Amino acid sequence: MIEAAIFVVFPLCVAVAAFTDLFTMTIPNRVSVILLASFFIIAPLAGLGWHEIAFHLLAGLAVFAVVFVLFALNTMGGGDAKVLTATAVWFGFNDSLVGYLADVAIVGGILTVFILILRSQANLITAVGLPVPGTLMKQNKIPYGIAIGIGAFIAYPTSPLMQLALYHSL
Repeated sequence: MIEAAIFVVFPLCVAVAAFTDLFTMTIPNRVSVILLASFFIIAPLAGLGWHEIAFHLLAGLAVFAVVFVLFALNTMGGGDAKVLTATAVWFGFNDSLVGYLADVAIVGGILTVFILILRSQANLITAVGLPVPGTLMKQNKIPYGIAIGIGAFIAYPTSPLMQLALYHSL
């Protein structure tokens, strides 16, 4: 049962964050709340000790410190900052977190370049009639939740909780 929750909750939440950011340029607060609340329920039931849980929370705190500064500098949206913090808690303070953040940064860079190219070709896209969400073309922001979601899907198999679930499901 716990393995099923590990396999479903995190991926579902990051998928919702990515899709809502793509279509509305916002990430609902409930996504971050569900990620954090479910971690507190799942982690002890999965066998993580208090010491390990503390390091997962430390990872979230470290990521929060960085994204708070980025938010204060108006370079990252609040929803992106909250969901990045909540997902960091699922990875913990280890190599999987570093890999996850690197994946998010790489995908985010590619996404940003793609959206900037897309916006520069707005007239062509309109003339051809390609179905592109209007938020991508009109807003001056980048829906970084997409990069967070893709980075999460790439890195999640290396996270401690996923490793535990995979080990116990064999």
